Amino acid sequence: MSVNLEIAVFTIESALLAASAGADRLELCENPAEGGTTPSYGTLKIVREHIFIPVFPIIRPRGGDFFFSDEAFEVMKKDISLCKELQFEGVVIGSLLRNGNINTEHTKQLVDLAYPLEVTFHRAFDRAIEPLQALEDIISCSCTRLLTSGQVPNAFDGKELIKTLIDKAADRISIMPGSGVRSSNILELAKFTGASELHSSARIDLPSTMLHQQKSMKETLRSVSVDMEEIKKMKSILTRFSN
Repeated sequence: MSVNLEIAVFTIESALLAASAGADRLELCENPAEGGTTPSYGTLKIVREHIFIPVFPIIRPRGGDFFFSDEAFEVMKKDISLCKELQFEGVVIGSLLRNGNINTEHTKQLVDLAYPLEVTFHRAFDRAIEPLQALEDIISCSCTRLLTSGQVPNAFDGKELIKTLIDKAADRISIMPGSGVRSSNILELAKFTGASELHSSARIDLPSTMLHQQKSMKETLRSVSVDMEEIKKMKSILTRFSN
């Protein structure tokens, strides 16, 4: 069984690095401090022109929780239409009701609008009140896959629930473990859960390359990127495991 590696990226530079390091698919976001929001038009356009592996932009108009107003929902629909126009392979969405249930009305509409693009339901799931019911609701909305850390911060710690979700899904949807996935735990996580794809940010912080930095501002201006060697290592582990 082939096991794929998805990498979350937050800049055009990190997207190019992740693709060249062997990622099978990219989740394209901006604003890592917010947990990922919808990329700008310019980022979407340049990524589409320069990257030739599947790319799934996240459709999330703001950080914070996953209950969205009617106006924010309209923004999400416009962004999905743009991603279709730019011919991305898929999008990443997630919407909850205030009571912690999946917002199936929003999710169904977004999946229908995105068609024929694939749709990943993101870690809004990890904030759902009842995970097994949430799984069924997401399946009923025809999402392609579910990204989850098992309702805890780190997917390795949530591996028991992830395995349960994979068993319950019974191939009706792909369950993709993500959050804290690294070369040090990816093999054990793949073996334990039986997941056919895993998600990692392989995140590193880079110092500013500015020759002049204003010391009176008392800031470092570090930026988020990806560790190419870590991506290569994870991909190599999964390739050997698949064979």
